[in-house]
Amino acid sequence: MTDLTSLTIADAREGLASKSFTARELTDAHLAAIEAARVLNAYVLETPDRAREMARAADEKIAKGEGGPLAGIPLGIKDLFATRDIRTTACSKILGNFIPPYESTVTSQLWRDGAVLLGKLNNDEFAMGSSNETSCFGPVTNPWRRKGSNTTLVPGGSSGGSASAVAALLCMGATATDTGGSIRQPAAFTATVGIKPTYGRCSRWGIVAFASSLDQAGPIARTTRDAAILMRSMAGHDPKDTTSVDIAVPNYEAAIGKSVKGMKIGIPKEYRLDGMPAEIEKLWSEGAQWLEAAGAELVEVSLPHTKYALPAYYIVAPAEASSNLARYDGVRYGLREPAKNIIEMYENSRADGFGDEVRRRVLIGTYVLSAGYYDAYYLRAQKVRTLIKKDFEDCFAKGVHAILTPATPSAAFGIGEKGGADPVEMYLNDIFTVTVNMAGLPGIAVPAGKDTQGLPLGLQLIGRPFDEETLFSLGEVIEQAAGRFPAPKWW
Repeated sequence: MTDLTSLTIADAREGLASKSFTARELTDAHLAAIEAARVLNAYVLETPDRAREMARAADEKIAKGEGGPLAGIPLGIKDLFATRDIRTTACSKILGNFIPPYESTVTSQLWRDGAVLLGKLNNDEFAMGSSNETSCFGPVTNPWRRKGSNTTLVPGGSSGGSASAVAALLCMGATATDTGGSIRQPAAFTATVGIKPTYGRCSRWGIVAFASSLDQAGPIARTTRDAAILMRSMAGHDPKDTTSVDIAVPNYEAAIGKSVKGMKIGIPKEYRLDGMPAEIEKLWSEGAQWLEAAGAELVEVSLPHTKYALPAYYIVAPAEASSNLARYDGVRYGLREPAKNIIEMYENSRADGFGDEVRRRVLIGTYVLSAGYYDAYYLRAQKVRTLIKKDFEDCFAKGVHAILTPATPSAAFGIGEKGGADPVEMYLNDIFTVTVNMAGLPGIAVPAGKDTQGLPLGLQLIGRPFDEETLFSLGEVIEQAAGRFPAPKWW
């Protein structure tokens, strides 16, 4: 029998239906893989007992012919999603051993459809980071390595645990969140597929908030088809989230393999950055040629306000974070440091509970929202955001179906290599991804090739609002042309 952990969700679904193996066997294979790969630090909490219990329930339902669309499929859950009676910390010391008495909407829909919970996955603290080095549980290791080198590499962030676990075959798929590239950048660094849906497509209820107008949940999976399968279960209207949009959820999987003939693909000239590595440029051209060979038409487009996206994002996101993180004060739950009075308790708890990057962003956010600076920074950044959104609207109004860009400015880098003295160096990793969040659009990252050191590189497709289906169709074309390449096992 094929190693069960190397199956795709689509393959596993067929195997379970034909009784080639059971959900319990599939779950046990993944639990053993997790145990053997702890060096990657992808999981911050393993839930083997819960997993076996859920697998047993899935087997019973499959036997009766009542299995849901994800019956028996073992998944990892980013530690930003509240899981009832299971510790949820956002990988921050300030949440301590917080055990939510409720379940996030996205995860409750996965369990409704029969999925199995393997455990909680590591992420940057409060999802603030581009390398998964800010977690209070320590950095995640990328299962990929440079040719002939033992240097440990980052898996990208903030959903680094999700990407690393999927790439290392420690789960069949994972939930993730994307505020400025936190699904697409880790997917590109690990040769996995990650989609950030349109803002409002997946409920944010029960997900620890970072920047409420930018955050969006989405899946990381091994193939475009698997991402489409997961997305169908994750998406949907939720009356508990006022930003959730009441539009029917299509069968995303039906978009896989659909013809892309006649589709117009925009190539934005502003994404050709000075000093962009030649291999990223080459990959971008190759991706465009693959789409053209499949019958799509390439057109040059202009997104003139792209250059302002990163600075505007790093005003909007910290401002919203500073507001959202005010609730962590040591009073109601989580860490509480001893003090002589309540003000000192707030100060001590927050100083000890938040890591450096979170403190940095809270300080920036509080500053840009303060009296006298609100108009100069936050208000102006929101105006820039409107212009960025209008750039995309103008492109789509001209009949463009999707926009093709690189996903990241480089392949994965070493743990500790970036951002030590200059945090802006780390922020530049989001240069190709933040525009999508600022405009609320869907974006998918698909593995497209490798760099000269043998590390994976990804391409990004940006779509029209609520048109994820087109992204799945186009993503599948790139995936078929580039082929799939698993990480060579060294752990």
